Order: sequence, then structure tokens, then C-alpha cells
Amino acid sequence: MSTTAEKQSLFGKKERKLLSDPLDDNNPITVQVLGICSALAVTVALKPAMVMTLAVIAVMGFASLIISLLRKMVPSRVRIIVQITVIAFLVILVDQILKAFSYDVYTQLSVYIGLIITNCIVMGRLEAFAMGNKPWSSFLDGVGNGIGYGIILIGVAFFREFFGKGELFGWAVPYLSEIEFFQNGMMLTPAAAMFVIGLMIWWQRARNTKLVDIS
Repeated sequence: MSTTAEKQSLFGKKERKLLSDPLDDNNPITVQVLGICSALAVTVALKPAMVMTLAVIAVMGFASLIISLLRKMVPSRVRIIVQITVIAFLVILVDQILKAFSYDVYTQLSVYIGLIITNCIVMGRLEAFAMGNKPWSSFLDGVGNGIGYGIILIGVAFFREFFGKGELFGWAVPYLSEIEFFQNGMMLTPAAAMFVIGLMIWWQRARNTKLVDIS
């Protein structure tokens, strides 16, 4: 009885693992090293990074769900075309919602919302997971990877906005924004984002020995 209940649970051990693994042990950016381009481009400030995070979570979750529902009806030779079509539809939807309700963030993110279509993380999870698993599991996998991607994005944006401008969410941090160091703009360059991501990867591997290749 308990085994059946576990199998039917929406948030059993397997489902929780789908959400938690991408946060650390299988993070899309720091472990799989995917989605680096957007991580460098949209992390100048916290606000666009958070909006990008929500956009990717929504696209990944629903794209995984739709592809999983269609997986048995899609011929193998056209599966990539179908995946790109589904992702493009969802990205256009997100793009238009942002344009209508948050135009300033829409202009800041510019082409990067559209480039979610080519984000390696989205395509990778559809091909590696959603094409072979049930809809609910695929939805959780998409959401989990979107959150894992977003955590790194927001972390990088925090350091870049704080040390690059002495601000957080566009608000000047008292006293810090008046210090000359916080006005040099060095942390706002893409190279600084790469430096921060490198430090995060270093810290993660020092803390989590499972990620260290000892072969």
C-alpha cells in the first residue's frame, strides 16, 4: 500500500531529486557548463537577472511538459524541429508578456530573451529527459534546471551590481556608492562575470567532493 502511494506521489523521493539535483550536484552552469553566454550577458544587475530566471523557468517547465506529452507521436527524424517550434512559441509568448507589462526590463534584456530558443540547457533537457519520461517528471526536471540556472544568474548579478555600481536592484547602497572603488565599472564587464562564475565553480567543487574528478 505504501509502495503504491510512493509511486503515485506527486512529490516522492524521485520527484524531489529532479528538483534538487540541478541546484547543486548537476547544476546546468557550474557542473554541465551550459548557458554561459546568457550568464555573462544579463547579470549586470539583479532585476534583469531575476526576470531572465523566471522566463527560463517558465519556458523550460512548459516546453518539457509539452514535449513529453508529444513524445510518442513525434517521428524521431523531426523531433528537433518540433522541440525548437515548441520552445520558440513559448519564448515569443514570454517576450510579448514582458513587452506589454515590463517594457524597461524588456529593453534591458534585448535579444537575450529571444536567444532562450538556442539556450543549450533548454534543448539539452528536452532531448535528454523529456523525450523519454512522463509529463510530470519532465515538468519538474525543466523547472529544477531552470531554478538551478537562475540561482547562478542571480548570484553573479548580486556581486556584479554590488561591486560594480554600489547598488542592489538599482538602489544605491548607502555610503558604498560614494566610494570610488564601486564606480570603476570593472565588475560590469563580461570578463568579471566569467571571473565570478569561476570562483563559484571553485567553491562548489571544494565543498562538494562528488564533483571532483579523481580518475
